[in-house]
Amino acid sequence: MKRFYSPREIGIAVLTAAVLCCTISCAVPLAPGYQVVKQTFEVQFVPGTTPELRLHNAYTLQNSGNAPLDFIDVVFPDAKTYGRTNLQVQLDGRATTPQNLPEEYQVGSPGALRVAFASPWPQKEKRELVVDYTLTPAAPSDAQAAEGFHLGTRGWLPVFLPPNHILASTPTRPTTMSYTVKVPGTFVIVARGSAAGRKQDGSDTIYQFNLSKDDLAPYIVAGHYLSSSESKKPGDAIFWTAQPLPAGAAATQQRFATAWGVLQKNFGQLNKRPTMPFIVESPSISFETADPSTGNFRSFPGGVFVTPAAFISATGSKEPIERSERALARTWFGDALSPAPAATIAVGEGLPGYATIVIDDAIDGPPARGADVVKLLQVYADARSQLKVAEKSVVATIPADSPEQRRMAYAKAPLLFIALEDSCGSGSVRQGIADSIQLLRGKEVSVNDLRAAIEYRCGKSLAEPFRAWLYNPGIPAGFRERYGSLEENKN
Repeated sequence: MKRFYSPREIGIAVLTAAVLCCTISCAVPLAPGYQVVKQTFEVQFVPGTTPELRLHNAYTLQNSGNAPLDFIDVVFPDAKTYGRTNLQVQLDGRATTPQNLPEEYQVGSPGALRVAFASPWPQKEKRELVVDYTLTPAAPSDAQAAEGFHLGTRGWLPVFLPPNHILASTPTRPTTMSYTVKVPGTFVIVARGSAAGRKQDGSDTIYQFNLSKDDLAPYIVAGHYLSSSESKKPGDAIFWTAQPLPAGAAATQQRFATAWGVLQKNFGQLNKRPTMPFIVESPSISFETADPSTGNFRSFPGGVFVTPAAFISATGSKEPIERSERALARTWFGDALSPAPAATIAVGEGLPGYATIVIDDAIDGPPARGADVVKLLQVYADARSQLKVAEKSVVATIPADSPEQRRMAYAKAPLLFIALEDSCGSGSVRQGIADSIQLLRGKEVSVNDLRAAIEYRCGKSLAEPFRAWLYNPGIPAGFRERYGSLEENKN
């Protein structure tokens, strides 16, 4: 008689096999592969009519696989997005020209180029790779502007691809590395990592930063700004503006600082170093975002970019402050915790929206929490009244859907976590989210990952609320009844 194994038995068998595989692979590599054992890079801002960013990247690579390698495939910064020019590559001190991948591989690895070796790269041997290029956008963009620049956490540094083998692992950066940024002496700068000193080079300043194994991908924001504070004490909020801050900005600064503290208290530190938010005026960036409620605010790992007009309004109006706080929350849920493609709205939009409610609850009290819930219910109802097709679930909503459908999903996703609070308690829900950030730091997070972490803290299955809010259309009747009186009082 054929035996059927229980899920537990299957799980134990899979875990045992994985441990054995890991044990064996530590001694004998199972596939072709290589590692980045040393990495440094330099970024230099060159002002002018058309400013440039010049990048110099140096790597020590080691063949860590089970076979010699004839080439490696590398994704370089996209020429259209970043205006990449003057690409130069050297292997062991000799210039080489990267080539396009064979046609059958180009679809799966768009933008990748092949760097071939003059002779096969033997196992365990090291190779020195140097990559230089210039970023020169045709117009001000996300990459840079005339009075400064910013580089996000992806796209502007080379990315190494693994050999084409099912067991080959993707090369990652070393556990520790350093980089430098050379900018005009009048610039201010914030970047990922610990500051490791600076020195003058004529009218320029060279800053050095060190990255540890706990740091996520590097980012850089620099420019000719007036800083609201030179102290940079933990808990402060630093404003960088083209003009002096308008009168009455002190209260806004305190609000940002308090909001940052609320996020850290409820969802954990972004890293082991003390941090503070930077609110940066940036007229050059495009504020395209999946969430229309953020308006002219967009997050970066260290804070928020704000357009000049929104910057002024944020110092005297509650609504812009709320939008900027949602952008601020994205520093946790778009960098430390990255949503998987299928969770773009449920996690990527739902968590920042929920975190904004947490901030309001902590600063303004429980009535603000109820008001935020009512506001989202109203956004959902208004969009639904204009919808001309059948409503989709949150997880089924995509960027190509109508604005009404997307507004409904963006309003509904944060309310899931309010419903979970009502069922499990706010502490359990927030701790579960904090667990996700720490355990899956820098990795893609799915809806099931998030649900498992919150279920662990709640001590019960949450299949039904997740299904009702994310996989079914409409607002659950019990939730609407619970907050219906608040809606009536609002009207």
